[in-house]
Amino acid sequence: MKIYLIRHGMTQGNAQKRYIGKTDEPLCEEGIRQLAERTYPEAEVIYVSPLKRCIQTAKQIYGRQKMILCDGLREMDFGLFENKNYEELKDNPDYIRWLESGGESAFPEGEGKSAFTIRCQNAFEECLKQLQTLNAETAAFVVHGGTIMAIMEKYGTPKGEYYRWQLQNGEWLELQL
Repeated sequence: MKIYLIRHGMTQGNAQKRYIGKTDEPLCEEGIRQLAERTYPEAEVIYVSPLKRCIQTAKQIYGRQKMILCDGLREMDFGLFENKNYEELKDNPDYIRWLESGGESAFPEGEGKSAFTIRCQNAFEECLKQLQTLNAETAAFVVHGGTIMAIMEKYGTPKGEYYRWQLQNGEWLELQL
């Protein structure tokens, strides 16, 4: 089975290098333009995070094709760092501790990498079971950068740690299962 993991198009928060997790913002004009300039693979089944930026991206790529929303594929909850960028956080002691942990510790009042990774991998595995019952040969997952990193940390080849799998907005990769 071929799985296509597609990161949503750019939002205003992405353009400003903000931590955008649970903030439900739409694509910006630049994000819409970038998606229109790229080519994406066809897929029989489309799974989408329920946030606007992913739904908009999926609609732009796959038109009226039916989408299956999957809450477990949503982005990490950045807690108190949500909608802030490095410049706004660089002197925050909690942010400094998070950086020093290599991004492993939980965000204050948010999600930790381990819990997030397990959530995303479990949701992905539930989708895979559904795909097997549908006898699908191809599926696209229109999701978030963190979600893709969490999935690829377990399923990617060659094996690589979480941050190795970072994609830019609108980029995608293929996973053969």
